[in-house]
Amino acid sequence: MSIRRLPEKLVNRIAAGEVVERPAAALKELVENALDAGATRVAVRIAEGGILRLEVDDDGCGMTASDMALALERHATSKLPTDAIEDVTTMGFRGEALPSIASVARLTLESRVAGADGWRRVIDNGSLIAEGPAALAKGTRVMVEDLFARVPARRKFLRSARSEYAACLDVVKRLAMARADVGFTVEHDGRRVLDVQGGQDRLSRVAALTQRDLAANSIGVDVERGEVRLGGVISLPTYNRGIADHQYLFVNGRPVKDRLLVGALRGAYADLLARDRHPVVALFLDLPTSEVDVNVHPAKTEVRFRDPQLVRGMIVGGLRRALDEQGFRSVQRPAEAALAAWQQEPAAPAPTSGFLFGQRSEPAVHLFGADVAPPPADAARVYDRMMPFAGASAPIAGRAEVAEAPPPVAADHPLGIARGQIANTYIVAEAEDGLVIVDQHAAHERLVLEKLRRGMAGQAVPSQGLLL
Repeated sequence: MSIRRLPEKLVNRIAAGEVVERPAAALKELVENALDAGATRVAVRIAEGGILRLEVDDDGCGMTASDMALALERHATSKLPTDAIEDVTTMGFRGEALPSIASVARLTLESRVAGADGWRRVIDNGSLIAEGPAALAKGTRVMVEDLFARVPARRKFLRSARSEYAACLDVVKRLAMARADVGFTVEHDGRRVLDVQGGQDRLSRVAALTQRDLAANSIGVDVERGEVRLGGVISLPTYNRGIADHQYLFVNGRPVKDRLLVGALRGAYADLLARDRHPVVALFLDLPTSEVDVNVHPAKTEVRFRDPQLVRGMIVGGLRRALDEQGFRSVQRPAEAALAAWQQEPAAPAPTSGFLFGQRSEPAVHLFGADVAPPPADAARVYDRMMPFAGASAPIAGRAEVAEAPPPVAADHPLGIARGQIANTYIVAEAEDGLVIVDQHAAHERLVLEKLRRGMAGQAVPSQGLLL
């Protein structure tokens, strides 16, 4: 069998297998292109999880008609003015996204630069079917329809529309978190699900995209070693989640999912969280481009560091130092206004009649339906004989003894003052800011661990040699 050169359409379809594996991957490439074009506003519209339609509209610099034709060719990009790929600072740089998407879907590209007319090109699964003038404001609009419609093997393995929509929304959130200076809107099936304004600070943007109460239960991180800087926000150990879906990691403003960074994050919280609990973090690592390689995978979500130990040590040490500085701070208690809303219901008034349930209703009804006349007023009745209650002059049966020692001061006990025990397992303590429940077994393990650490630091851990 002789070797042949593959046609351009087949090459693009092969490349699409790595670049565009699902609607969220296509959306990521389109939004990154908008950010690289200098957009200050990015509008995203999704239909049926992105399987039916994806649309990205931005107000960036736009493209001319000739640039649009060139942008749809493989490995054509404006983001590498020189051959120094190690100095790349943009989101994208490979020049594969648009031709790969156009080879497996119907792609409509509209763009206009300032002071010129707009232009439109329509590519259907790799073939140009229409082009001509377009009316739009300065910027670019890209619409992707019927993704993988002619690739049934790939279309069959897509998840449900709900799962694909969740993946698309997560992609936009990560990119919006990386660029707090850009406004983002997301609409799904005609309903707006995300709207953040540009010009926000980093903490406000992170809280707006995760959970509103994160701002009150987070710790700021700012560590710098030479030319490497680590910043962001991390949650308190008591503010955690059951899944690691709220962990956002960025390298030079690029969202990544790197094993080294995730492992360092786990190491920082190793002694503070159970294995099945995960913190809420947004960490931004900035370092020279010569110290990191972003050209590892076509999806550009993996990176390689020249000095991985420096990065890991910086993350573990910086996060632990920030957590230690907070001491015993825990999740913020409810607001005073919310606590004041609780009111004690008034007690019911005591009965004034001698009857057990208040006044007696007359006439009484006989069991078999005949009315029974009430007894005479002077007749003696057992239930009329009221027993007087003990008055205030009655002696008190018992009295609490005077405490011999004053109660301990809560400020001297950061974890609270022990008030009771539950099921011989948990200690209930009262602190200044709320109620503290301590697991006795876990607390004992932590005490033993701290004792061994102090011994290791002082070289005083007792040991015994084995006989064999």
